Amino acid sequence: MMKALSVVLVAITIGTIGFWIFAQNDASLFDCFYMTIITLSTVGYSEVVELDTAGHLFASFLILIGMGSLIYFGSTIVALWVETDLQQIRRRKKMQKAIDALSGHVIVCGCGTTGSRVVEELMDTNTSFVVLDVNEESLEAMAQTYRASSSTRGVPLFIHGDATDDKILYQAGIERASGLVAALRNDKDNLYLIFSSRQINSGLRIVARATEKDAPQKMARAGANKVVAPNILGGMRIASEMIRPDVTEFLDIMLRDKEQNHRIEQVALPANSPLVGRRLSDSRIRKATDILVIAIRRQDGAFTYNPGPDTILEEDSTLVVLGAMPSIAKLRKSLSNTTLSSIIPEPSS
Repeated sequence: MMKALSVVLVAITIGTIGFWIFAQNDASLFDCFYMTIITLSTVGYSEVVELDTAGHLFASFLILIGMGSLIYFGSTIVALWVETDLQQIRRRKKMQKAIDALSGHVIVCGCGTTGSRVVEELMDTNTSFVVLDVNEESLEAMAQTYRASSSTRGVPLFIHGDATDDKILYQAGIERASGLVAALRNDKDNLYLIFSSRQINSGLRIVARATEKDAPQKMARAGANKVVAPNILGGMRIASEMIRPDVTEFLDIMLRDKEQNHRIEQVALPANSPLVGRRLSDSRIRKATDILVIAIRRQDGAFTYNPGPDTILEEDSTLVVLGAMPSIAKLRKSLSNTTLSSIIPEPSS
């Protein structure tokens, strides 16, 4: 691109100086520049610089050379434009192929202030997801942010399109997805999205954002599993900052810590896990993974907070744990394994 532009600038410079040298009248440099432009572009305007035979020969030479430089410049622009389009097409095909291979992923609808924070947390926790948004600039800005960070996590998968369009949802693999975040710009779009998504995938976990006062109840009736109202949460956060500032600061620092990457997470205890029916103290979860079990949710939905060593681990319960993400991933893999592992002790004789 710069090479082609340089060729054109050189041709204009040579033409301006040449006409100034061969001018028979008292022509200014601007007149010579103008003469060069109309000569190179072959527009056919009358000459503003009087020329003799040598000047006409120079003009003829300039036309031949100048037209070649302009053609070269134009072809470079077209080639760059075509190449850019082809790169975008290849990138979209490659990204769609990666999306088609996903299963059990999360679909994030909306890449605004709320959606971008959701994306950040999903990236930090290595959760598979796809982002949908009608604003292509927002999607490209999000992708560029992760490209610029040279993150080993790669660039988020995304689709430019309207999340309320079923065709776009199918393109994002909604029938194979495990969750959907409805974070569009207004409650009506989120409500429509929730209803449509629930009809396509009845087992989908849907978490939605609501701004209007009566929106949470409507979204829950439409099929949302959870509705988050930022205004309500904002009020609770302000109160927490006033009453328990150390606790809120601890949670903030934990979420922002990129090196340790500690999180409060949930880990399912499958029915076929070797830990089912055993006491919490019989497991080596704390010793082997340095993970702290801070609560257990039983199958009936009831919570046991700060479970003691004699707490019996029941099938299909959920462990609420605090620890580093790699350790939590190791725990998940061990609990879903029907064979005994280093985390699960050998049965007592």
